[in-house]
Amino acid sequence: MDDREKFEKKIRSYVDQVCLYEDPKSQESARKTVPVDELQEKAIVSLAKEGKYEPSKQEQDHAFLLQLLFWFKQSFRWVNAPSCEHCGDTSTFQDMGDPLPSELQFGGYRVELYGCNSCQKVTRFPRFNNPVKLTETRRGRCGEWANCFTFYCRVFGYESRLILDLTDHVWTECFSHLLGRFMHLDPCEAVYDQPLLYEKGWNKKLNYVIAISIDGVRDVTKHYTRQWNEVLSRRNIITEEILSNMLAEITRQCRSTFTSQLLSELEDRDEKENQARERNSHSVDDSSVSLPGRQSGDKEWRKSRLEIGSDEEGSLSSSACSVRKCVDEHVTRIYSAFGSILSQLPDEEFSKSATIEVLSFIQGIVTDLKKSAFRTRTALVDSDSDETKAFLHRLFPSLKHFLGALSLDSNLDNDGRVEIWLAKEPVYTSLALPVVLDALEEVIQDINKCDNFGRAFLCLPRLKLNRIHSGSVLASGEELPFGIATSAFDGIRSSKWEEPNGAKGCWIMYKVFDNKMEELVAYELISANDAPERDPMDWIVEGSEDGGNSWHLIDEQTNQIFDNRFQRRSFFVTKTGLLSNTFRFRFLAVRDGESTSRLQIGSIDLYAPSFNSIS
Repeated sequence: MDDREKFEKKIRSYVDQVCLYEDPKSQESARKTVPVDELQEKAIVSLAKEGKYEPSKQEQDHAFLLQLLFWFKQSFRWVNAPSCEHCGDTSTFQDMGDPLPSELQFGGYRVELYGCNSCQKVTRFPRFNNPVKLTETRRGRCGEWANCFTFYCRVFGYESRLILDLTDHVWTECFSHLLGRFMHLDPCEAVYDQPLLYEKGWNKKLNYVIAISIDGVRDVTKHYTRQWNEVLSRRNIITEEILSNMLAEITRQCRSTFTSQLLSELEDRDEKENQARERNSHSVDDSSVSLPGRQSGDKEWRKSRLEIGSDEEGSLSSSACSVRKCVDEHVTRIYSAFGSILSQLPDEEFSKSATIEVLSFIQGIVTDLKKSAFRTRTALVDSDSDETKAFLHRLFPSLKHFLGALSLDSNLDNDGRVEIWLAKEPVYTSLALPVVLDALEEVIQDINKCDNFGRAFLCLPRLKLNRIHSGSVLASGEELPFGIATSAFDGIRSSKWEEPNGAKGCWIMYKVFDNKMEELVAYELISANDAPERDPMDWIVEGSEDGGNSWHLIDEQTNQIFDNRFQRRSFFVTKTGLLSNTFRFRFLAVRDGESTSRLQIGSIDLYAPSFNSIS
């Protein structure tokens, strides 16, 4: 078999592979393995955080596809060497084995044999090709990952392609009606719409990149390179003419049963796509975007393939951030409404233990609501004791106001039953619930640690009645897509702003909504979820009266240490009377700048001296 025949055989095997994705029963089986409601909720929340409370179907479909990608990254497992199936210890590759009939049934033609490093027994690792089987095993390397993820994309109706890189990688493309084009998605890395990831981030020496789908095969190499002449010099398996004719013939066969109208539409789109690829191959790449080296696979294996890149922490980041709008009015509403409950408790002479009981009761209600189906959230809360019934009647006006801040309505009947239901579109409650759960957990922990609970306890950080909101944010850099600058202002401590090059100095700037002049009397920082060496240690807070043209000093802190993860630190401004429409944090140093290049912050809250009610 000559090179041309080998090349064609390889491509045709992948055409057969993608045809498996179209079986309705297989799709139905695969759909049951995906938490669809959870991903749909995350999709609409991600859009709402961009201010899109009534997104179009195209926006929703695009957002769901991204959530499917992120979920897949978390649910599928990369296998360097399988754990011993007998004792669970590590194993070492020994040899290739003959496939068993049960393995051949699911396309496991290649079987790797691993010897246990402890019990010496052999573990088989069949490289399954059957996509339905992969939804069960949920493990493998890039071939299994891309095969299964592309299948999932077809399950949810996305026009999809399996992308074969002949320098040994596989990924996915899906057509985004929002973008009006096919979009690159790499499930192994959870990276999307970054086609230069391999050439620029992994330092791959590409040659042939072929897109395979049920409507044909295409040479999409030019979409993944800005060094076409170099790539062309490495394309020496077959001639360009033979390649073009081969792909055209396979495509013709794939489309042999298509209607004339569909053929015309596909040919028109193919032509437009070819023109776009030609333009892209001669364009200049965005130098402000830093693409990571490979993250999937054992580190030594990645090094041996020269794919590890220059940034071992491996982040997709940008040093040319766009101005982002903070969609966080709900955070301020929740803090204010929660404050009204806290303020009432000492007035009603609730003891420390009774206060914890009340807040834990509310926490239970909110937790149950969070677990319920997001489109039809309801709750019916029965009072389990006369004491509970009594405090519900006393606190219900404040509780109703608090639930209203979560876009929920409620009713308390004479028997002490509280009925709760959605008052607005589900996305408003979906945005609010994580914020209030964080706030409740934090306050309950604070009260448990408090020796003298009383009205004096009710001050910042417990009461947050004047939080500044709805401004716009710009930063010196950010990690994409989860460490963006607005994550510091979303009221959720598990999210974070991450500046990949911020350890030795960086900044984040907050412009007040509608250029309103505000006096900053206090601010709070929350440490992020991990890596304490990235915590800010020294910083300066500045204000500007003219949108950032000139600055005045508001506060300065040095040698500040966060002892715990998710620790909230409150800082009170001693300089009074300084009005600003823009605030800037200049972070000068992190806790351990020798061990990291990064800075990260879980949350930033800014407070003005007087509470302006939100209608």
